[in-house]
Amino acid sequence: MRFPRRPVQAALLVALVLLLAAMHQWRPEPFESSAPRPLKAGLHHVRRVIDGDTFLLADAPERIRLIGADTPETVKPNHAVEPWGPEATQFTKDFLAAGAVRLEFDGPSRDKYGRILAYAWVGDRMLNEELIRAGLATAKLWYPYSSAMKDRFRRAEVEARAARRGIWSAER
Repeated sequence: MRFPRRPVQAALLVALVLLLAAMHQWRPEPFESSAPRPLKAGLHHVRRVIDGDTFLLADAPERIRLIGADTPETVKPNHAVEPWGPEATQFTKDFLAAGAVRLEFDGPSRDKYGRILAYAWVGDRMLNEELIRAGLATAKLWYPYSSAMKDRFRRAEVEARAARRGIWSAER
């Protein structure tokens, strides 16, 4: 006995649609959610600097990661300390030495590692931008944050490259 082709094709199509619907239902959500930010923008106290672009606050257990600035690695597991990493870490320690930092947020609230993304200000100076200008960080311009900040970071990196500062110098 032969089954008609159309009912089999229809059954396969229904099965495929159900499978896709089930996969969509069970797929993990992206890390970024529409949940409210875990911290309020404003003044916070620094507990400890982890490396050039990451630090801890006294009033939050999570790590703060600077938006748009990427310093050389110093504490990454199974990874050598990169040139200019210790200098970037020291720069951040010196910048945040007073202990108070004003955080501002833009774009996603967290990165793929769960760290809170922020701009870190001390007075009228932004740590993210100052690290890039000093040649101790590269500007990460493909992440989703304000185009005005991307322009600031781009200009700071051009300035550091032209002056051959830090990672843009011939040293190391």
